[in-house]
Amino acid sequence: MTRRVLLVVHTGREQNLRTAEKVAGRLLDAGIAVRALAGEADELRNSACEVTGPDENPAVGTELVLVLGGDGTLLRAAELARPAGVPLFGVNLGRVGFLAGADSDALDEAIAAVVESRYHVDERMTLEVTATVNGEKVAGTWALNEASVEKSSRERILDVVVEVDGHPVSAFGCDGVLCSTPTGSTAYAFSAGGPVVWPDVQALLVVPSNAHALFAGPLVVSRDSLVAMEIDQHGHHAVLCCDGQRQFDLPPGARVEVVGGSTPIRLVRLHDTSFTDRLVRKFELPVQGWRGPAE
Repeated sequence: MTRRVLLVVHTGREQNLRTAEKVAGRLLDAGIAVRALAGEADELRNSACEVTGPDENPAVGTELVLVLGGDGTLLRAAELARPAGVPLFGVNLGRVGFLAGADSDALDEAIAAVVESRYHVDERMTLEVTATVNGEKVAGTWALNEASVEKSSRERILDVVVEVDGHPVSAFGCDGVLCSTPTGSTAYAFSAGGPVVWPDVQALLVVPSNAHALFAGPLVVSRDSLVAMEIDQHGHHAVLCCDGQRQFDLPPGARVEVVGGSTPIRLVRLHDTSFTDRLVRKFELPVQGWRGPAE
């Protein structure tokens, strides 16, 4: 059976496209079929790539989705990989020097790992998100990192009530409230003051943003909990935003419910390194003086 990879590219930069062409060529030379999205294939100068139709799920039938771009491109590709159950392999071009056109050992290693099927796959929990108004569903979506309910105007305060498992916890004015997965705990939730949660912890984070209340610290609840955020019916409009990708307007009185998702995202990693080491590297944390346990 022919191995097949879906290539998703941040096409806004010329250098990304040229890098993607080289990657596609190396995969094709290794006998791996390369599939590209219809809008992106037109910008790749490689006629050997398969092109998916607008009504197809392009990830179905592929071994993995290979993403060349930044975090936004990865999250866009996750929409394709998740329903197909296909692993997602992100190579951040801006982070490893490709934008300057330089050759990169990191890219070479990534392509070699794909060719040789030499990689690890982690499962990360997701969120399922529903918004209702007067009991009528107005939005249904999902998130890998976080779902946030935010004020729609900078001049306004958002008045919300936070609820866990059908019981109200606290009401306050704020800029917004985030419900995050452990994966998202190092993203928006972290910048809003939330804790870092190791990815194998099955939990939901609830993180108020700039809340005007005594009891407005972050909460960590079970992944099986139902977290709800109700907007004051006499207050102002709000916005539901999931992973910074999908936005929905919310009128006063809207209710947003968040639960742990039934379909995880599968992420590819090249090395079986610990989350602790990855965290230290990502945030460049100072660990000088560490000697380890005494022998």
